[in-house]
Amino acid sequence: MKKTNFLDLGNQPFANNYLTKKNLFKKEKKYRLKVCFDSLTKLVSIEKIFSSKLMFNNTYPYRSSMSKTMIKSFKELSKLIDKKFKPKKILEIGSNDGAFIKNFKKNKTIGVEPCANVEKITKKLNYNTYPEYWSKKLSRKLFKKFGEVDVIYSANTISHIKNLDEVFKGINLILSEKGILILEDPSLLECLKRNTYDQFYNEHIYVFSTIGLENVLKKYNLKIFKIDKLDIHGGSNRYFIKRKSNPKKIHKSVAQQRKAEISYGLKNYKTYKKFASRVKRSRKMLKNIFKKLKNKNKTIIGYGATAKSTTILNYCNINNKTIDFFLDTTIDKQNKYTPGTKIPILKYLGIDRNKIDYIFLGAWNFKNEIFKKEKKFIKNGGKFIIHTPYPKII
Repeated sequence: MKKTNFLDLGNQPFANNYLTKKNLFKKEKKYRLKVCFDSLTKLVSIEKIFSSKLMFNNTYPYRSSMSKTMIKSFKELSKLIDKKFKPKKILEIGSNDGAFIKNFKKNKTIGVEPCANVEKITKKLNYNTYPEYWSKKLSRKLFKKFGEVDVIYSANTISHIKNLDEVFKGINLILSEKGILILEDPSLLECLKRNTYDQFYNEHIYVFSTIGLENVLKKYNLKIFKIDKLDIHGGSNRYFIKRKSNPKKIHKSVAQQRKAEISYGLKNYKTYKKFASRVKRSRKMLKNIFKKLKNKNKTIIGYGATAKSTTILNYCNINNKTIDFFLDTTIDKQNKYTPGTKIPILKYLGIDRNKIDYIFLGAWNFKNEIFKKEKKFIKNGGKFIIHTPYPKII
């Protein structure tokens, strides 16, 4: 592997390490967030990688079921899977609180979720879920108990696992001969196009391109046969993958996506250096927006204390002197403080336009859902600050 850094996002805390009052003034663990490009595999990854046990444990705050967008997406995909692939057994790697597997009969599903606090939500409903990290060893254990599976689904999880060799060897062990693997992850092409540098944080080890993923998959005799482009998480790809021995036809969407990535320059290091320059400009612009508003004594709050926003806030040095507080619907984040920048996170109880002038959109990837919800605030003249594709007030 020949990895070269192209982007330095400064000192960052763990993106989901929300602070309590008790540890607010304790020294936080921080690391230098650098992003690199591998000229051989064409993979883009963060340089410093931490143990999964440090990041995914029984205090993990993210809940798939908190987003209407995600619930709708999972429901639609579940119908498609049942109709097209008619699986007898479905395995989900990274099942979180069960937002996807709840769309299937309990006896058809297996969920793997290492964060015990969210895994127990589905376990209580009598789903077959395992609070373990995905590995070859776990795959063997599940194969002995359940036999092979027809569909393996994983959304925004494979990119969190350092050892891709372990991932795909485990998948190869349990996937049936004509079985389908469906992976869903943020698109590197969209990340670069939309300047969403906040896709990079300690948990997002990789941001995949089709080119990079194809280079990984061929080692395991796996092949992408279809790609669906999604708006979720700021532009994601849903990859439908088969064994090479499976005669299923390759859909034109694969060649189209590959061509789009090559045309944009995802094989060339200079493309990433240009992106890094745009990120620096974006930082300057965002800081200027906040500075001007604060000089006018405007009240600014945050909406959605996301892992992504941790990267933006710390890189741009936006703290509790600029943003009064964040509103969030996730219980495990409420009454805590944002990592590094120590902005209070309050329970969402609606927005009072008389008290708030501007909202920084931390959960920008659910913009449409949020704007629908906050139409009264917008109608009354309330405005949002967003950083993608460039910082602006909308």
